[in-house]
Amino acid sequence: MSVPACVGVIAGNGLYPETFIAAARRAGVTKVALCAFENETKREVEELADACEWLRVGQLSKMICFFQREGVKQCVMVGQIAPKNLFDLRPDMRTLLMLARVKKRNAETLFGAIGDELAKDGIALLPATTFMEDHLAATGHIAGPIPKKRRLEDVDYGFSIAKESSRLDIGQTVVVKNGTVLAVEAFEGTNACIQRGGSLGRGGATMVKVAKASHDMRFDVPVVGPETILTAANAGIDVIAIEASKTLILGREEVGRMCTERKVALVGR
Repeated sequence: MSVPACVGVIAGNGLYPETFIAAARRAGVTKVALCAFENETKREVEELADACEWLRVGQLSKMICFFQREGVKQCVMVGQIAPKNLFDLRPDMRTLLMLARVKKRNAETLFGAIGDELAKDGIALLPATTFMEDHLAATGHIAGPIPKKRRLEDVDYGFSIAKESSRLDIGQTVVVKNGTVLAVEAFEGTNACIQRGGSLGRGGATMVKVAKASHDMRFDVPVVGPETILTAANAGIDVIAIEASKTLILGREEVGRMCTERKVALVGR
């Protein structure tokens, strides 16, 4: 893909937006037009962009008008939106009409519908991994201690359960211990699943995070970062397995340091 001079960024929370912008700049992008969300996007991310519009979740028309004004033809979705904010929507008319057409509401259908709306105005939604290939997890041991064979059996088991759970649009993360499923992620999000599963496991549990089969890489790409490692360690989870080539590792140096200090094994499966 040729590097566009201008890229629009639809930014949620966490490290993802700033990491993406830095990667885009290194790739040769000269203009970043940032759509940021109140109570989600970190305020300091605005300083990394050339133009910024602050929105409430659900203001699709305002987003598209901003991108058109800034000459954006290609954009990316990076970072999460907290589930609680999805229940505090104040949708504009365009969003209401879009939602009326979406009968089955999950990440794939909702974000896909947003991509369709952007396309109507000549704005292409790029894969969320664009410019981020160096941040994708490799296969094998990544950081922290090397897991024992018994723990790798839990990784294999958890991987199969997580793949099935994600296929059913339930969630992409599971926590297992000794061949028993302790928690499956649903609408509450990854961190809540980690905390719930870890409390039931009382130490020595394994977390597995995967991408859906035929995952639409334009949105909802699996991500782990320092917060994931800290949450897992505090919950008593000491092995984390992620799907190689489809999961982004953000803050890799900090992740490596924390895995070593907190004795959490991170592996790519």
